[in-house]
Amino acid sequence: MNTLTAYLERNRERFLTELFEYLRIPSISSESAHKPDMARCAEWLREALLKAGADRAEIFPTGGNPIVYGEKIVAAEAPTVLVYGHYDVMPVDPIELWNTDPFEPTVKDGRIWGRGADDDKGQGFMHVKAFEALAATDTLRCNVKFMFEGEEEIGSGSLTTWCAEHKEMLAADIILVSDTSLLGMDTPSITCGLRGLAFVEIEATGPNRDLHSGLYGGAVVNPVNALCKMIGSLTDEEGRIALPGFYDDVREFSTAERAEINAAPFDEKAFASAIGIAEPRGEKGYTTMERKGIRPTLDVCGIWGGYTGEGAKTIIPSTAHAKVSMRLVANQDFKKVTEQFIAHIERIAPQYGVTVKCTPLHGGYPYVAPTDSAAYRAAARAMEETFGRRPVPFYSGGSIPIISTFERVLGIKSILMGFGLDTDAIHSPNENYPLENFYRGIETIPLFYRYFAENDRK
Repeated sequence: MNTLTAYLERNRERFLTELFEYLRIPSISSESAHKPDMARCAEWLREALLKAGADRAEIFPTGGNPIVYGEKIVAAEAPTVLVYGHYDVMPVDPIELWNTDPFEPTVKDGRIWGRGADDDKGQGFMHVKAFEALAATDTLRCNVKFMFEGEEEIGSGSLTTWCAEHKEMLAADIILVSDTSLLGMDTPSITCGLRGLAFVEIEATGPNRDLHSGLYGGAVVNPVNALCKMIGSLTDEEGRIALPGFYDDVREFSTAERAEINAAPFDEKAFASAIGIAEPRGEKGYTTMERKGIRPTLDVCGIWGGYTGEGAKTIIPSTAHAKVSMRLVANQDFKKVTEQFIAHIERIAPQYGVTVKCTPLHGGYPYVAPTDSAAYRAAARAMEETFGRRPVPFYSGGSIPIISTFERVLGIKSILMGFGLDTDAIHSPNENYPLENFYRGIETIPLFYRYFAENDRK
């Protein structure tokens, strides 16, 4: 390990320089104008894997964006780790809120600023550099496979089919992922639960055209008003979701499990202050930590209709739209919940005087990882060694739908060993990633391989 540590220290600046090259590619998967950038980013990543020591690295075309696969097989009898990450990033809008150019990364105040710095280019690239260090120092004791996709931010539409078609090639003992966050640098954590997702767009229609609000106001239903009322009816005064059947499959955690979740250090005042609210609010009877991780949610992610330009335009709009996100928890099926939601909206629309069209956008199953597995023990030992404190299990409120798909399609569990922080502003303007976390991740990942290859695997 001394040789490995020396290699990491000697190449710190180069690692950062290479990461900046990666971050400069505007690989925004949701915008068709960046389709050429997606291909360019995939090729850059393939080359990076080969330079890092992979014996094989290929680009696989899909119906969407390409998938980058690489591998190094050290021994048939060695355990195999499949590393997953994504090279696509979120759009940068609103661009005027950025303090720096989102695709010209820079270091300031000990942080890397730029789109993808954390999610997931920065975290994914840690694995490439950790692998490079192991390969260069001849200390790699696991077979390693890499799988990077370019559609995670738009639902991983191509990856499920691709995994099923390449199941034999992807065979592994565990999938290792860094696309999650720590509770804090002084409270290291391993994510052992992710919420699922059901995402639906609603279009509500009233009159057959926009109408003069003076001539028609008071005589016809305004679709924007009606849609707001419909959405308002979807939650009750206690913060519960008023959708028939929604809670039928929700797993209720035991008193002991809830106590373990709430044992992690959490400052509610600091949490509220950091995001500029007076106090956290949510479902009655649950703590903020529980609401964020083990309880389902329903939120409007976008709503629009009518005239939104400068000045006044007195109309009753013909249509109104909303995008609704439901985060799901253990045992909930996103397909079933989506069907329940659409059926309910279609059932109540007539009483609000509108017709509706509901379009499912994407979804995914929740995921729960065991804390008594060899891979979890290896990750916990690795993090304890670099952080100086035993990590705690953490149930994240976020969703990575493909993780549950891996288990269903490939039959492989995942370990979510992320190094991000809540302050990294992922998906928002001014995304950033602490330099300390970037380097700490590169130091921790080799330890995972070491402990996974040793007795912890037995």
